[in-house]
Amino acid sequence: MTYDVARVRGLFPSLGDGWIHLDPQLGMQIPDRVATAVSTTFRGTASTHIGRHPYAQRSAKVADEARQAVADLVGGTPEGVVLGPDHGILLTALAEALSTRLGLGTGIVLSRLDDEANVAPWLRIANRYGAQVQWAEVDIETCELPSWQFGELIAANTRLVALTAASTVVGSAPDVRVAADLVHDAGGLLVVDAVGAAPYAVLDIEELRADVVAVNAAAWGGPRVGALVFRDPELLDRLPSQALDTDAKGPARLEVAGLHYSLLAGMTASVDCLAALDENASGTRRQRLEMSIGSLQDYQDRLFAYLQERVAALPHVMAIGQASSRIPCLSISVDGVDSDKVAARLADNRIDVVGGLHGGSRLLESLGVADAGGAITVGLAPYTTRHEIDQLVTVLETLT
Repeated sequence: MTYDVARVRGLFPSLGDGWIHLDPQLGMQIPDRVATAVSTTFRGTASTHIGRHPYAQRSAKVADEARQAVADLVGGTPEGVVLGPDHGILLTALAEALSTRLGLGTGIVLSRLDDEANVAPWLRIANRYGAQVQWAEVDIETCELPSWQFGELIAANTRLVALTAASTVVGSAPDVRVAADLVHDAGGLLVVDAVGAAPYAVLDIEELRADVVAVNAAAWGGPRVGALVFRDPELLDRLPSQALDTDAKGPARLEVAGLHYSLLAGMTASVDCLAALDENASGTRRQRLEMSIGSLQDYQDRLFAYLQERVAALPHVMAIGQASSRIPCLSISVDGVDSDKVAARLADNRIDVVGGLHGGSRLLESLGVADAGGAITVGLAPYTTRHEIDQLVTVLETLT
């Protein structure tokens, strides 16, 4: 498999702005076909999928296509796909729906590795209804989440484990399957935030054994539209409806705010674009996704190794974490220089990274990094090149 990064860059017209975009954790750049799908659908659909008008029927078709696209992405079924404005909002709705299972005498296991989207909703429910919260901690040297601790944290009363598939801060990818097997033995559920893992890994909800997987299309070049995928779609009808329609069935029970059909068309187009990163990919969309993501992984493995090598050679620059299983994003701190200043210097040189936003990161706080000025996060995207990494390092050298 050959990954043609020059061809891929041509799919993203925004890359012509002269900036180097190393901040995919905030949302990847938008391919042209996604923007076109959004604008075209906005002009040809209604604000509802209910009714006999052709616009409403088109809206229903757009929603069905988006469910199928997300199902193909994670190896699920469209009947189990809940759509919404953001994965954090959807996880909040899910937490409310599961609140009756999370009262006094029950346990919840959360992770310091997770973003707030998969932490804050569960903490609110625990505080309101009295569930006991246990924390899975990271290894301060490697930033890995040791899987052995789940054997100690998950008990007979554990009803839910919330866990990331990959950290958007340090890239560590924990062994989700270990937690899944243990919590299922206890009769509980596993909710996996896979936003950080897409598009860096081929997601398979059956292999993960997650009960619910959360994704957000912005992570792979789509609009900021989220989805929850239920491994067993029948679980949806066993949850209290959070929608205005208390008799809603299936995914509609958690689709609280209605659907934005033009953005859903963009979601579908973004999955198709992801499946076409390797121009030689063929077969079903799921098969094309597997081939394209595989090609992307090969390319980014080499590129990320180069990034680590260049950063390691810089004096007074520290890479945070050395997990053996990870996605290609790297948090770094510069000795004696606040992360906001590092990000500002890079921005002055038209290089965009994630910086100044991690002051409240539970992970960096637990590592003590937040107290030392914080860190910036550099992430690789499908359009990142070696030359861009060289330019990043050139600017970092001026700070040391």
